[in-house]
Amino acid sequence: MTTRPSAPTTAPGSAASLTADGGTTARGTAASRRTVLAATAGGLAAAGLAAAPAAADSAGRTRGPVREPFGRLADGTRVDRWTLECGGTRLKVLSYGGIVQSLELPDRHGRYANVSLGFADLDSYVADSPYFGALIGRYGNRIAEGRFTLDGTTYQLPINDGDHSLHGGDRGFDKRVWDVEPFTSPAGVGLTLRYVSGDGEMGYPGALATRVDYTLTRRGDWRIDYAATASAPTVVNLTSHVYFNLAGEGSGDIYDHRLRLAASRYTPVDAGLIPTGELAPVARTPFDFRRGKSVGADLRENHEQLLYGKGIDHNLVLDKGITRAPKRVATVREPSSGRTMTIATTEPGLQFYSGNFLDGSFAGTSGRVYRQGDGFCLETQHFPDSPNQPSFPSTVLRPGDTYRSTTVHSFAAA
Repeated sequence: MTTRPSAPTTAPGSAASLTADGGTTARGTAASRRTVLAATAGGLAAAGLAAAPAAADSAGRTRGPVREPFGRLADGTRVDRWTLECGGTRLKVLSYGGIVQSLELPDRHGRYANVSLGFADLDSYVADSPYFGALIGRYGNRIAEGRFTLDGTTYQLPINDGDHSLHGGDRGFDKRVWDVEPFTSPAGVGLTLRYVSGDGEMGYPGALATRVDYTLTRRGDWRIDYAATASAPTVVNLTSHVYFNLAGEGSGDIYDHRLRLAASRYTPVDAGLIPTGELAPVARTPFDFRRGKSVGADLRENHEQLLYGKGIDHNLVLDKGITRAPKRVATVREPSSGRTMTIATTEPGLQFYSGNFLDGSFAGTSGRVYRQGDGFCLETQHFPDSPNQPSFPSTVLRPGDTYRSTTVHSFAAA
């Protein structure tokens, strides 16, 4: 059985592992490739340091993190928006769903644009969002028929995508209010988001204590570090569901973006978008981005897999496999602005979604309507339906181990 390796620990926090009841422990097993959640000195317990504004640096303005109210849920729960800036990158994050509401980047002329699709108000996110910018859990992607068996016990999850369970169920992590703590460190500025999912929430076994660090580095990279521990054996697959358009959200489709992926295989799906279990070669298919090509180059091909997904909505099997440190797997460039994004990850898979189900029913932060192909997602992950696919890398997390995953987004313009 494949287990997840630990990634280098650079995110601030307390020098202990998370526990499913929200506490901490120093436990850890040398035999496990997962490690306890480590920390930099001082940590977020020093509230004064965490809240202090960061100083400016030579790479660009550094700001925040700064908090402001963004609205309230129907039960009165307050939702905040946090703004941070470092190394020329600006990020706005909601405590609701850990949502990235805005990601602002300069083009080749230094002009900024928001390159992340989303809404201008909380009510729109709550009413009906296709996971714009959200943290996804407990299980990113699909689980067939919302059912899996672990250690002889079968668990039933909510059915919210045809006959299947998608992105943790109808009230996944994207619809929860996270506890948020700001931090500054020599590496940059950021936010630590925490959420404890109770035993049985959305049908999953065990309580799960989750921590996600969003860091803007001095170079302007956006780094995501995920960590989780469980009180009982469970399955975990966390990811981020940002929709990107490097020309700017609301600017039109993303078909001229040029994408390169280090993936020689993909996981074909059935009509319900559940993997068949095959790891098929991308050669001579629309899924071959190894040498780089425009996103729209082959989207209109009469290929069965494209018909199933109304475009690309598929897991690419990354050539590097699972790695302890993030390795570069994807580069995408938008020609008119010159903006480029590079993604490095510890994960073995990447879900490329070409915005096929955007249908004109959502108006974004710019006030413009999103239509098919107006954004794309590159979701780093373990494979869809892994709990029912023994040949796929395992997503099982057991008590005493710590789930860890890291993804880094780097930006440039030329």
